[in-house]
Amino acid sequence: MITKIHSRESQKTVHNGKTVPRVLLASVFGPYGVDDAYGRKENIMELFHNQVTREQGEFSLRMNGESHGLHLIAKNIGARTTILDFPSQKRFLKEIKKNYDYVGISFIMPNFVKAKKMAALIREHVAFHLEHLSERFVRELLGEDTNSKIEHPMVYAYFNRHIMGVPRPQTEGLIMPGVGCVNGCNFCATSHFFQKEYTPFLHTGKDVYDLCVRMEKELGVTGFFLMDENFLKSEERCRELLSLMEENDKAYSFDIFSSAESVTKFGLDFLVRLGVRFLWMGVECKDDVYNKNRGIDFNSLIKDLRDRGIMVLASAIMFMDHHTKQNIHEDVDFVVGLNADCVQFMQYGPIPGTELYKEYDRKGILRKDIPFEEWHGQKQIWFKHSHFTGEESEHYLREAFRKDFRENGPTILRLADTFIRGAMDLKNRRDSPFMEKRFQQRVFHAKELWPLLDALISYAPDPSARQLAQDVNAKYKSFFGKKSLKLKLMSLGARGMFFKELMRNKLVANNMRQPRTLTTDYGL
Repeated sequence: MITKIHSRESQKTVHNGKTVPRVLLASVFGPYGVDDAYGRKENIMELFHNQVTREQGEFSLRMNGESHGLHLIAKNIGARTTILDFPSQKRFLKEIKKNYDYVGISFIMPNFVKAKKMAALIREHVAFHLEHLSERFVRELLGEDTNSKIEHPMVYAYFNRHIMGVPRPQTEGLIMPGVGCVNGCNFCATSHFFQKEYTPFLHTGKDVYDLCVRMEKELGVTGFFLMDENFLKSEERCRELLSLMEENDKAYSFDIFSSAESVTKFGLDFLVRLGVRFLWMGVECKDDVYNKNRGIDFNSLIKDLRDRGIMVLASAIMFMDHHTKQNIHEDVDFVVGLNADCVQFMQYGPIPGTELYKEYDRKGILRKDIPFEEWHGQKQIWFKHSHFTGEESEHYLREAFRKDFRENGPTILRLADTFIRGAMDLKNRRDSPFMEKRFQQRVFHAKELWPLLDALISYAPDPSARQLAQDVNAKYKSFFGKKSLKLKLMSLGARGMFFKELMRNKLVANNMRQPRTLTTDYGL
């Protein structure tokens, strides 16, 4: 949402004889993940804790991500731009009084009421000319060249990271290679937002490689989260990226989204050489409902990926049209039985702009009486289903997450298992100096998680999880031998921090760590 301000004299900047506008780009205000007039406690501002490890309590993966899209916009316009991320209402009000020419607000549907309130604050305290929802780049709004080269911002993937109460540093950069996806699944909002087409920002493997080199130099990172709907879909770009890394002896690692069809096309050897460390993959359901999953043996694929040291997030959909109270258990059992590192259960969600939304709107089964704050996919469905009420959908969703946690143990334990399996596998595949680096990466990441295993054994949620932790710990001891004094001390520290997190989880509602307000300036 963009608001153009007028009737106030803003603090203009003149550059090369031209007046440069001032732009404020903001995310919605906090607090987040609480029940109040503007939001719901289930809409947590944390990707994993919100929709992946949400029922794992103190074992949940905790982290926040900046509004990376705002950074991309700010980096690619000629205006003096300030990004205000995670503000309070008071902080936002203070900022808009600084006489900006434009104010842009980034929000998703469950935060519509917050964006509406922010627009009201602008109306109340600053005169405005127009306000509209825009699907066009801010460049066009400012009268700039929309065809000039996209410049990528230097940003980290996450901050405020904690695992079992242990704070973690910022070790990954965030790269946005492009937007959209040609697969065009009927429920996918981002695919439909970009007309089921893929628009690359980084066209070639060299573009991606050069950006990695820059981010390594400026941010000190060698691992990257690729915010791209289906990165492996661009085969030529991926192969050129690997070729350049091998040629220059740069063993960068990547966390990616990809469909199963693209994974199988490349094969596991290629993915390991490319440095894929984490793979987010849409399993969706047991039946081959989507073309991207036709003929895929997910049981074998996920096991093979984890054996090679690649963490897997298997994403599944509940309350599709064919789901009944009987067969939905089959889908849940199927996904849980894949034993992926992470599992995401999401409700079938008709989002405006998608084919699914249009279809349900035509059928008259959308629950438009449910406010947008509750259209987030982690509580109740917002459409009329033939076999589930809203209350039932909430119960079934919660129990699906709990079943995965109960049967497969904490996600962090599964990650530790994947890393040691990958190290064991690569030990006998070091056929070049480059692959030696890949082996050392697996060893490094495994050792990072080893200190957590003592706490996982001592504080396991049930006997099954304790046995799993003991089995994984045995693999570590077999591979590494005895712990060094440093690792023993780190294990003691991790136990203490986890106990503190355990108490915090019992005493603090939702165990929320509100992200701090972040301010970043771009431009002249």
